[in-house]
Amino acid sequence: MRVEDLTSESEKLYCVCLEDWSEDIKEAGKHKEKWYQRMKDKGLGVKIARDDNDEIGGMIQYIPIEHSFVDGKDLYLINCIWVHGHKQGRGNFQKKGLGKALLAAAEEDVKARGAKGIVAWGLMLPFFMRASWFKKQGYKPIDRLGLQVLLWKPFNEEAIPPKWIKQKKKPVIVPGKVTVTAFINGWCPAQNIAFERAKRASAEFGDKVVFQEYGTYDRETFLEWGLSDVLFVDGKQIRTGPPPTYESIKRIIEKKVKKLNQGTVA
Repeated sequence: MRVEDLTSESEKLYCVCLEDWSEDIKEAGKHKEKWYQRMKDKGLGVKIARDDNDEIGGMIQYIPIEHSFVDGKDLYLINCIWVHGHKQGRGNFQKKGLGKALLAAAEEDVKARGAKGIVAWGLMLPFFMRASWFKKQGYKPIDRLGLQVLLWKPFNEEAIPPKWIKQKKKPVIVPGKVTVTAFINGWCPAQNIAFERAKRASAEFGDKVVFQEYGTYDRETFLEWGLSDVLFVDGKQIRTGPPPTYESIKRIIEKKVKKLNQGTVA
């Protein structure tokens, strides 16, 4: 097993989160590639892990916290760490130490860059980005937002604790229309899939649906709203992780359109 920096040869695989075999990932569009091009000169760090057979089975990406969805200074945030665990495609690489190796390599890199600590976000639920896993690696919880836990590992006493940036505004609902509001940053293909499906489903209903799009890779836009990757239908937040199917998003919108039509007839 070995951990190495991202290369031009592995960029394409990184941009689809190692799921080049997946049909769903094709729906993510080019948002991740665009995000990567914007961020690679702003301190983005990416490392990949190969198993004993030289197959790529894991990745980690981390950015200066000043460019992230978390409030902090002189720290790095881990956007995600992912060791492929599906039976499909590349196969299951988990339980082989790739995750720990990736995390250790990222920490050393961040220290070498002069940061005062490293931050991770985790979920209280037992799947992707588990907060409990980061705790086992020495990370301490510092803030919480719903089921999301912010954890960190300071490197020195000068490090200032980070905190979540919370929602500041609510989407505006257009009178007489079903309003679909989508916030997209680009760093996560799963969120990009949800965005593209919502956009496509909204278009099926013509002028009865207004699709509002906000690109939160623009820092000012993100700070204005306090929202990074979120989907709303008529002001109600829709779960996007894991990505809902196209059919389920369409059904949600369709129900709203039917109610709108009934109200018009009445």
